[in-house]
Amino acid sequence: MIIRTAVTDDATGVSDLCSKELGYPCDETFVRVRIGWLDLEREAVFVAVEDNDICGFIHVERYNTLYSETLANILGLAVSSGYRRKGIGRSLVERAEKWAIENGISVMRLNSGSSRKEAHEFYRSLDYSFEKEQIRFIKKIIPTVHEN
Repeated sequence: MIIRTAVTDDATGVSDLCSKELGYPCDETFVRVRIGWLDLEREAVFVAVEDNDICGFIHVERYNTLYSETLANILGLAVSSGYRRKGIGRSLVERAEKWAIENGISVMRLNSGSSRKEAHEFYRSLDYSFEKEQIRFIKKIIPTVHEN
């Protein structure tokens, strides 16, 4: 298994992981565009490859707020169910942590859905501590057209 920086040709594998493992339906074209748009000054995506298959990915970003030091925020992490418990998730997190250190960041952050109990145990096993519970709010906004 190797961990490497994602390229646009990894879009099929990453979109499959997002859909099947994370429950976020998205298509290859959307993911291909997003990988191409990455701002490499502030974010990175790494993939785990075994037997020419994308079996996992991690997306990490620089996260700045007005109230804390700069953090590295894990935006997404998934490992294919057929490849779990083989150290792939750990290797991906370690690669994201290495990226953070390379970018002068010393604190990692992530959010995980309350129902993902197995993921919570995984993060605890990597010495991530539970900080607080949150409720996420979302609103779809539609720009209005102003008539002159």
